[in-house]
Amino acid sequence: MNDPKRNGITVIGAGLAGAEAAWQISQFGIPVRLFEMKPHKKSPAHHADTYAELVCSNSLRADQVTNGVGLLKHEMRLLDSLIIRCADATRVPAGGALAVDRDDFSNLVTQSIKDNNLITVINEEVKAIPDDGIVIVATGPLTDEDMYRSILNKVGDDALHFFDAAAPIIHSESIDRSVVFAASRYGKGGDDYLNSPMNKEEYDAFYYALIEAELADVKDFDKETVFEGCMPIETMAKRGYDTIRFGPLKPVGLLDPRTGEQPYACIQLRQDNHSASMYNIVGFQTRLKFKEQERVFRMIPGLQNAEFFRYGVMHRNTYLRSPKVLTERYNMITDSNVYLAGQITGVEGYVESAGSGLLAGIYAATQYLEAGELDAISDQTMLGAMASYISDPEVSKRFQPMNANFGVIPPMDRRIKNKKERYEAYAERALAQVSIFKENISRLQK
Repeated sequence: MNDPKRNGITVIGAGLAGAEAAWQISQFGIPVRLFEMKPHKKSPAHHADTYAELVCSNSLRADQVTNGVGLLKHEMRLLDSLIIRCADATRVPAGGALAVDRDDFSNLVTQSIKDNNLITVINEEVKAIPDDGIVIVATGPLTDEDMYRSILNKVGDDALHFFDAAAPIIHSESIDRSVVFAASRYGKGGDDYLNSPMNKEEYDAFYYALIEAELADVKDFDKETVFEGCMPIETMAKRGYDTIRFGPLKPVGLLDPRTGEQPYACIQLRQDNHSASMYNIVGFQTRLKFKEQERVFRMIPGLQNAEFFRYGVMHRNTYLRSPKVLTERYNMITDSNVYLAGQITGVEGYVESAGSGLLAGIYAATQYLEAGELDAISDQTMLGAMASYISDPEVSKRFQPMNANFGVIPPMDRRIKNKKERYEAYAERALAQVSIFKENISRLQK
């Protein structure tokens, strides 16, 4: 690393954020060294050798522009996001959501990176932040201890922790189709989900079995923070009898074809691959022991013979107190040559992580080119608002991971009572600002 200019920019980690960052840098004609420890070493949550592996779910969530993460996707499409392009190309039916065949998606991202002549992949684990050149650290929420300590040595601050969980995946042929029916809530998106209806007696039996089931031992779980968006189903259930019935098991917008009526509760299954051989149980992140998952989840009507491709698992995630660590450009306050991207910054979700990588890559590239200070993207966009949130000193003490939502965007100058019209106005304003940002970076790209 004696000649930083010759080596280009270093990106550490080929997850969603790192792959996106490397891709964006290459669009400026800048060489990238992308370090990825796979296949030699994997985190506890990863299994494949490919890049941008989806661990928790195969869903990138809503795709409508009037939804926070949907708007984020539209913004990223305008900026030629590799992650969104690959997701669009490998999508599977999921109503109004963008869900993908996770293997096809990861394979396509990997091949796109390997086919890019400006990106050199180095299959080595990096244990410390390099001392020279511009570096993007995108090692994810499961950052290894050595790199984690290297980051802390740079920022001089304590990190925060929370636990994350994944839902089980089952074999489609083990689902009883005489009980489970295909439909989307309110008919939106066609018959993209499978639905398991419950009457009150079935719900009662399932609910009490769930809250009394034996949990896997996860060290220090009870002492730590659990991010609301990945709350284990049994933890949510223990908050009250109706909590999950008004959450992931809400029956509204669905009619059981056997009765013609709305069920008391309803569990949804989402297609997980193109061949529809795998389905994940929506909202069923869990830390139940594997045998308990079989026992309790087979109480769900239609899943009495469920065959599990993968059990639900829980693992520790790490994120920094970013408002004390990062600028709105995702580089460190204490070292402007070092950028962070992905969930370690406190953006929560697949698309949000990729979005942080997109911006970090663009800002790192413009710094490398010494092309003058590119104006940061407006906080009227979802990309910019998320960057502002994770770097806002005002939220430092109460800082927790944040999904894309309209609450982080500055309000409109005029009040719009109708929510749909209000979010449409947010989206129109945001996409106009993204277009301006795109024009500014296009002048610098070769």
